[in-house]
Amino acid sequence: MHAMQYEITLPADYDMNVVRARVARLGHLLDDWDGLGLKAYLMRERGVQGSPVNQYAPFYLWNTVRGMNSFLWGGGFQGLSDDFGRPAIRQWTGLAYEEGAADAPARVAVRERRPVPEGAALGEIAEAAVRETARLATGDGAVCAAAAVDTGRWELVLFSLWAREPERSPGAGGEVFRVLHLSAPGRARLPRGRQW
Repeated sequence: MHAMQYEITLPADYDMNVVRARVARLGHLLDDWDGLGLKAYLMRERGVQGSPVNQYAPFYLWNTVRGMNSFLWGGGFQGLSDDFGRPAIRQWTGLAYEEGAADAPARVAVRERRPVPEGAALGEIAEAAVRETARLATGDGAVCAAAAVDTGRWELVLFSLWAREPERSPGAGGEVFRVLHLSAPGRARLPRGRQW
């Protein structure tokens, strides 16, 4: 499993209905993309749920690097680049994935990025991420959860999809996004549990 995300931060007065309409018009194009586990079309609006920005920020879980490369280099990504400019793309190697029990569409996503501390026991950090992924997936309303790591930046990302806003303790980290559409052609093939 490979995770990927880009963020397009838009002006404070940007009409986010433009993003909603774009996803409504084009989101289905990845509903059967070979090699894609899932793509969550995510959006944050300035002043909503504590967001300081307007942002379009799709998050992907890929079953194959070939599928990801086909998207990036074979034309799928070109339309976004033509419309918004070419954003930097973050990539993480998968550590864990779990399905949740929610029998409803994903409406909310939570993404938390954490640094992997210098000198930390890497195996312990990875095992803790596996446990956290399993814990998130058992939450009330959880659709799925994943953990991945960027070893270039030594950054861990925890990503979860929810049928409704999850219960979160005060001060809980992470950004909350609205899910505008979910393309999930290979979700059933995403490997469960620990990825090593």
